[in-house]
Amino acid sequence: MRNIICTLLFLSFFIATSQEIAIANAEKIATAKETAQAFLVKEQIPGMSIAVSQKGTLLWSEGFGYADIASKTKVVPGTQFRLASISKPITAVGLAILADRNQLDYNESVYTYLPDFPKKKYDFTVKQVGGHLAGIRHYKGNEFILNKKMSITEGLSIFKNDSLMSKPGTNYQYSTYGWNLLSEVIQQVAKVPFNKFMTDELFRPLKMTHTELDLSDQKMPNRTLFYIKTNSNSIVLGPPVSNEHKVAGGGFIANAEDLLLFGNEIIHPTHISEKNLSELLVPQNTSDGKSTNYGIGFGTGTTKNNTPVYSHSGGGMGATTYLLIYPKEELVIVVLTNLSQVPIRDLTKKLEDLFID
Repeated sequence: MRNIICTLLFLSFFIATSQEIAIANAEKIATAKETAQAFLVKEQIPGMSIAVSQKGTLLWSEGFGYADIASKTKVVPGTQFRLASISKPITAVGLAILADRNQLDYNESVYTYLPDFPKKKYDFTVKQVGGHLAGIRHYKGNEFILNKKMSITEGLSIFKNDSLMSKPGTNYQYSTYGWNLLSEVIQQVAKVPFNKFMTDELFRPLKMTHTELDLSDQKMPNRTLFYIKTNSNSIVLGPPVSNEHKVAGGGFIANAEDLLLFGNEIIHPTHISEKNLSELLVPQNTSDGKSTNYGIGFGTGTTKNNTPVYSHSGGGMGATTYLLIYPKEELVIVVLTNLSQVPIRDLTKKLEDLFID
């Protein structure tokens, strides 16, 4: 009898606690929804998608506004947005997969894998490239809005003959082109095209069915249109761009829930080893010992509770995005928009404060 009573008391406590958690989450989501809607209106964002998971369970996923203003096509959870630079941490996991197979060493020279890449004054490693410490330049001129469809290999011609900006290791200099180079490393090492590798080895295993290459010359029915704000504060379609050659650094599209799957793989890896994942998440230092707060494809920081957060923002033509991963809280927050230059951290900071007690 005593055992039965203890069991009933435990079940009552468990049910009551679960109900309290459900009510608390419902209150957080209601507040978050109001906050997101107000942010959408204030910043004149055509469309936005937000998704949040905790302990591997979907807490909230919702679309706001329009994927296409003219046709009044609403954003839904399946809507695909340009990820922009969130493509970098995704590609970093591709590197980890090859490291797990002993086909790639983060600390090895890039020239080991690409012996024909033009020689520079200094050597540099995969890790330095992935941490923006190799001295490879970023965009210049109108390269950001380049609308010439090229393969990854062809796209290397944009920067491959340029000198390094600085001696590798001395300066943190953000470079999407460095990630172009890493995608060439991946496809040369794996001996399959980069996009096929990522699809077969990462997206399919994680069931990221809405994540793919942003194709500049094809209609993609679930893909949002891409908007910019003019100097007169009008919202108009942005110019067409071709991101195929820089997919690794900024050319994937996905829906928000796919990024929850990705974020949960970082919290509880099932497809990559803890060892090679952890190396992506350790912030690198410049040669004078200063932390860059960036590992290999992942920004690193702490929450208000001094717990770790791994993140990456994205800014592209018709896209401002953010991915936040909180391993201690087992929380993932994703915000995707179809407007350039949105002050998105204003929103994600409020969401972080809501969902982290």
